[in-house]
Amino acid sequence: MKTQKLPFEKTNAFTPFFVDFVSQKESLQKFYHRFPAKESFADQIQEKAKNYPQHNRNTLVAALHKQYEGLTLSEAVGQNLKALESEKTFTITTGHQLNIFTGPLYFIYKIVAVINACKELKALYPDYNFVPVYWMATEDHDYDEIKSFRLYDKKYTWETQQAGAVGRFHTEEFKQLLTEIPGNIEVFKKAYTQHNTLAAAVRAYINDLFGAEGLLVVDGDDKTLKALFKEVMKDDVFKHTAKEKVDKTNTELEALGYKPQIFCREINFFYLDNQLRSRIEQKGDVFEVVDTPLKFSAQELEQLIETNPEKFSPNVILRPLYEEVIMPNLAYCGGPAEVVYWLQLKDVFKYFNTTFPILLPRSFGLVIDEPTQRKIERSGLGLEEIFLEKNYLFNHYILKLSREKLLMNDERDLIEKQFAAIKQQASKIDLSLSLMIAAETRRMQKSLEKIEQKFLKAEKRKQSDKLGQIEAIKNALYPKGSLQERTDNFLNFYQSNPNFIKLLLESFDPFDLRFNVIYL
Repeated sequence: MKTQKLPFEKTNAFTPFFVDFVSQKESLQKFYHRFPAKESFADQIQEKAKNYPQHNRNTLVAALHKQYEGLTLSEAVGQNLKALESEKTFTITTGHQLNIFTGPLYFIYKIVAVINACKELKALYPDYNFVPVYWMATEDHDYDEIKSFRLYDKKYTWETQQAGAVGRFHTEEFKQLLTEIPGNIEVFKKAYTQHNTLAAAVRAYINDLFGAEGLLVVDGDDKTLKALFKEVMKDDVFKHTAKEKVDKTNTELEALGYKPQIFCREINFFYLDNQLRSRIEQKGDVFEVVDTPLKFSAQELEQLIETNPEKFSPNVILRPLYEEVIMPNLAYCGGPAEVVYWLQLKDVFKYFNTTFPILLPRSFGLVIDEPTQRKIERSGLGLEEIFLEKNYLFNHYILKLSREKLLMNDERDLIEKQFAAIKQQASKIDLSLSLMIAAETRRMQKSLEKIEQKFLKAEKRKQSDKLGQIEAIKNALYPKGSLQERTDNFLNFYQSNPNFIKLLLESFDPFDLRFNVIYL
């Protein structure tokens, strides 16, 4: 197995916003705290150590011990749970939705990135401990985004009528789906059949897949952890400070030509209960839970925060702050969209006196199996050409392959020169003729374009076998027109190669901010 690296901008798969961040564009530097280089962590460690109360650490450790009850823990997980008690232990965190069967391939890449980041930081800062964390988005209520996954070019869907926070969904309805999925899925069968909720099932299979690496799974849907966030809840509900800070940052980003990823509400908490996660809105002196009959006065709501903080679920604006308040976290590892929206939140962290984490882009990868490698070699495609849009690639390839002249560039230049001379002559006779000459010029240009298209189409017919080979390559690496890591499930590779995760751990360097092309 070998790995090649490619700059993000060469893949044509990332927004200028994300590429500018990775390139350390000066205009963006004010929106983050420290750049994700290993050397940045020395100061990050010192700052977080001063800014993270021991009470929060003790609460986190106790909550995790309770959350892990009933699971068989690996030695590495047990050691990391114990290590978290020490003020010299810090976390590197990634988060994701509870997609069934792990969802898209990049979910696995996220976890591999935080595991490898911890290993590299331990080598550089041996006096400290670094624990990889997967934050389960158990309170997310968007069932449609997690209910399906794609395996061997087929879509599988978990059908349920449940509502509310997906982590609380029961798993009884997985039984039918488990009979439909091909290959060895024992780790998932055990998780979905032996655990009653989706959150518990996900924790179980992640523990089976990554427990040997010491990965800890954190569920924020926890009363004791929510209690650490009560002051933020009160500020957001009654003062709306987060909206003020985020709106200001969004204005600054827009002035620089960037499109904000997320937008802030006055109240950034949902009301959370069984089968319910719905927004809280203020209407005059009353606070209403949207689409329900629930209403509270300010005094009642403040009392509810004090006694039942678990009923308040942060949205995308305040969930990042919640993570950083309850964990001794140094860096958040996320995808392009996540990195961008975290850049909108720095002033919120500053207001609440919470250390803004280093934003570490997750590892990105394209896995090329042996049959696809052979097709690429026969086609003669270069690495960067693989990432070109399919129709553009076809034209590019035909122009490179054909022995015939297919483009009318010389003829186009000649016609433009001739019509320019005609236009100059016409202006001497009657200025109104210039418009007619310009229209005729455009008509001739369009005619040449049509001729070029006919030439290309005819040449494509002659080279149909080779173009079919390229199409097979693109379909394998860009299933359904989307990058492989955003579409395929890791079982596509794991079932035929149980060492797949190990190979990723050996291949990905989380601090090498380039795209990985992995040849199996």
